[in-house]
Amino acid sequence: WNDESTTPVMEICVTFELNDAFMCDAVPAEVMDALWAGGWRHFGRLFFRYDRQEAEDGTMQTITPLRIRMEQWQPTKSQRRVLRRNADLRWEMLPARLDDDLRALFERHKARFRENVPEKLENFVGDAPEAGPCDCRMLRVFEHDKLLAVSFLDVGKRAFSSVYAMFEPEAAWRSLGIFTMLLELQFAREMSFEFLYPGYATHEAGVYDYKKQFTGMEWLDFESGEWRQLPR
Repeated sequence: WNDESTTPVMEICVTFELNDAFMCDAVPAEVMDALWAGGWRHFGRLFFRYDRQEAEDGTMQTITPLRIRMEQWQPTKSQRRVLRRNADLRWEMLPARLDDDLRALFERHKARFRENVPEKLENFVGDAPEAGPCDCRMLRVFEHDKLLAVSFLDVGKRAFSSVYAMFEPEAAWRSLGIFTMLLELQFAREMSFEFLYPGYATHEAGVYDYKKQFTGMEWLDFESGEWRQLPR
């Protein structure tokens, strides 16, 4: 809304139905919080949510949106080992902006996949993440001057949401995907945020099961609309 009148300068139309989607150019931080709490995610301007997906073997899997309640999060023993393993690295958080170095890292990272290979980085963060639809940051991790890992995350009023993470395949021994998520959690705590949304996993065993090992994790029950504690 325009501060000086009641004339709407941006209209946001959201239909909270499962397996639905909408396009939007700009979303305020507090609305992003509400969307994440309702199980919505977005890639660029496309916002979507769904409760089922087909696995590689043709079976159907149940989507489980996740969030970490920051007041209950503490790193586990194995996650503390990941932090110590990467104590020699430096990192920075800054506004997201794509460049050739990031695209090159994405191409090397996606070579790890044999099925469902992602096409390009823009599919996840849009052509110009600095232009919206919300405040998008990138966390960059370096070994000396070499870029090893990057994660993209959106910032709401009281929550963060992880969008996409990638790392140098030759440094896989460092567990950089978990490391960047731990850095995101530390940053969220420093900023006094209430939640971090790390995307989703599935009720069934799947490639994102590592997310279920984080303390303070909750999952969204689509039927009731309630968030429930997820046992580790």
